[in-house]
Amino acid sequence: MFKKIRHKTISRIIEDNLDYLVRFAYYRLGNHVEAEDLVYDAVLKFLERDTDNIKPESIRLYLFRIVHNLCQDYSRSNKREFMSIEDYDVEGADDEALDLEDADRINACLDSLPSREADIIRMNVIDGLSFVEISGILSIPQSTAKSRYKSGMEKLRKLFIK
Repeated sequence: MFKKIRHKTISRIIEDNLDYLVRFAYYRLGNHVEAEDLVYDAVLKFLERDTDNIKPESIRLYLFRIVHNLCQDYSRSNKREFMSIEDYDVEGADDEALDLEDADRINACLDSLPSREADIIRMNVIDGLSFVEISGILSIPQSTAKSRYKSGMEKLRKLFIK
């Protein structure tokens, strides 16, 4: 009986977070289909593990951690080529919902930063994760996540001021 309830809880948590996980992967990979495939692989990896020892409140972070690691592996193996920030017209951006062109523009800006800073900015600004969640996903202290965020934002400001 307990296992059945646990499986329902895990299924609900996975289902509730699928869209967030796909968006998280999309902003790192730049391709929606690849992002969906990667999240599917992450969920399978998670379910293949012994989930009895994982607390329900940790499942969400655990899933984000798996997706993050798979994105890093994917990026290393495929060596995406990024356009320079100068190739994009970033002026005149409005506050409307992000479309694909906006997403590409944002990714180009973030890709000009060191990946450790860009990942934290993506996680906080785009994915809406707190610094506590980010530090759990990346296995770094919360203060390190905050300082990398601040450093990355300063670099972005300098890019736009030029």
